[in-house]
Amino acid sequence: MRIAVCDDDERDIARIGKLIAEYQTSRDQMVDCHYFTNSTDFLCELRGGEYDLVLLDALMPGVDGIHAAQELRTLDQNVRLIFVSASPEFAVESYNVGAYHYLLKPLDAGSLFAQLDKITDELSGQATQGLVLRSREGIVQIAFSRLAYVEVINKTVFFHLTDGTVREVTATLADFEEKLLSRPEFLKTHRSYLVNLGFVQAAGINCVIMKGGNRIPVSRQRRSLVQDAYMHYLHQTPPEDFAAGNAKRPDGPWRILLADDDPADRAVWADILRNHGCIVQVAGSGEEALRQASDGLCDCVLLDVMFPGEDGFSICEKLTNLTQAPVIFLSCLTDPDKQVEGFSAGGIDYITKDTSAALFWAKIETRIRLAKSERTQLHYGALLLDLTRRRVLIDGRELFLTPVEFDILWRLSEHADHVFTPEEIFDMFWNGQPWDGGQLVQKHMSQLRRKLEKAWSAHRFIETVWGQGYRFVPEKEAHI
Repeated sequence: MRIAVCDDDERDIARIGKLIAEYQTSRDQMVDCHYFTNSTDFLCELRGGEYDLVLLDALMPGVDGIHAAQELRTLDQNVRLIFVSASPEFAVESYNVGAYHYLLKPLDAGSLFAQLDKITDELSGQATQGLVLRSREGIVQIAFSRLAYVEVINKTVFFHLTDGTVREVTATLADFEEKLLSRPEFLKTHRSYLVNLGFVQAAGINCVIMKGGNRIPVSRQRRSLVQDAYMHYLHQTPPEDFAAGNAKRPDGPWRILLADDDPADRAVWADILRNHGCIVQVAGSGEEALRQASDGLCDCVLLDVMFPGEDGFSICEKLTNLTQAPVIFLSCLTDPDKQVEGFSAGGIDYITKDTSAALFWAKIETRIRLAKSERTQLHYGALLLDLTRRRVLIDGRELFLTPVEFDILWRLSEHADHVFTPEEIFDMFWNGQPWDGGQLVQKHMSQLRRKLEKAWSAHRFIETVWGQGYRFVPEKEAHI
């Protein structure tokens, strides 16, 4: 096991070191331990993937443990993180950055050994999940959890490990694709590359950047797939679920806007939602909630009632004009009159904060599924999309579109004001065909725009953003 200990108190470091030495002796377990007296030195040496466990003091001068953990997570989503502190006050914040456990000082053998035993068992299980290769150095085993990416050059496959080691095998990438791609953490970005999403730092249009700094190319046909897969990995499925092969909901993550001015409450409810595979956007005020909801990308809004200034009921009325996502009140106010007021303001449910986590999620899931199943029409001022009959009406008159034009309008309208590049539109509707430089997209977008503008000249629903692409602009005033 590879452990990093970061604590500004040398007496605590000495105590932890002594306990780890005792653990090695009592368990006959090899432990490679590195010690740091401040988080700056610790972060400067990180590339991602060096450690199985980090023991991190929650309160340190300079960069404290919570902020150090946030930086750590940008480099390594998989490392287990145990906070150690003399006070329990940082416990909630620690779990917001994916803490494995929270231990109080002074550490004792019982509490620390219990966690080390658990991690040892997990690592032992991970080690059995991997590839056995006949490499140039002989027969070696590579755990999936230690494999950052794979590339093939001519007839040699290079396995790049998280510690910088590279294993070479004379073979083709096809010899390993099936086994690797059967696991949710691996993704093919290019005909010559496979990457482990757990060690991706960023996913751009033309490449993904690994945490070690390597740039892995992304083929044009796979751009949208790679970015969607990376977003899914970051926001839907916790790293431990990916490691166990328990990827959630195949229809993609729900996006939920959580608006509450209490940071502690936001942390609790956001944690529950993320554990169920949701992407959570948080807002600390009503104004921020309105601003975030204006992009139209959320599937549900959870709204507190008690905000400073304008209350949640008033904000709800404005939200219903910005988004078709259902609005659910989440409040500590249990008065039945307040609940009635919430429904009158446009909320579809009212959940009190004393509700259990299980019931909370059951209500959220039910309301989103009902809203999606009932959403058969999209209204944008004079424009109406009938999703069941696949018809478009403008000011009550039917506008005849081809099937592809209808699908393009539908997709763009569901993500109002988002600029879609020609490559993104091409990948959505003509994926698998060779890229033609954007001519097919330009042809269909021009035809669709002409039909819309001829039928309703009062508003331009689709705009060209020069040098970027196209976006749908909803009409603010309702005409039907």
